[in-house]
Amino acid sequence: MKDFLSYVPPKSSKLLQCWVDELNVNIKLTAPRQSKLGDFQVKDNKFYITINYNLNQYSFLITLTHELAHAFVFKKYQYELKPHSKSWQLTFKALMLNFLNLDCFPDDILKVLSLHMIKPKASTFSDLNLVKVLMQYDKNKVFTLSDLSLGDVFSLASGRTFIKGKILRKRIKCIEKSTDKYYSLHPFTEVIIKDKC
Repeated sequence: MKDFLSYVPPKSSKLLQCWVDELNVNIKLTAPRQSKLGDFQVKDNKFYITINYNLNQYSFLITLTHELAHAFVFKKYQYELKPHSKSWQLTFKALMLNFLNLDCFPDDILKVLSLHMIKPKASTFSDLNLVKVLMQYDKNKVFTLSDLSLGDVFSLASGRTFIKGKILRKRIKCIEKSTDKYYSLHPFTEVIIKDKC
């Protein structure tokens, strides 16, 4: 598999490599996961980061920097702090400041990302504006729940079929066809479009 640096904007690679070397972290590209874009773990006193290989270069850079921030915080505090503590937020912001320029991000992402970094959240998917602009740079166009109309029928990759319902605050209320149970789904959940209900 290709080196992780081929997945990020070229102007970010030198600094990323310095951080990876400093932390002695192993980076592995993984098949896409529904629940997360990246992950940081410690096993046998060694650092490991996994990142979904299907991310566009901008999403990859943000995710990798997010996980490197976890590694830096862990190196300093071990298990004393929660994963997305204030120290992690400050570290993530400090690392990302190196990339908040037009050499690393196009203008449309830069505007939204700069606002996001004022108080970064535990997940990029928590910021709907950021997810929306990042998805415009994905190579393969996917349909998300936000592309559908009220009453549209769709399936998830798991094969479960739902009907799109009303928009809640940050989620969309959907009903699973086989059980009639309601689920609150993220607007940018990838879907397979079926028919109208």
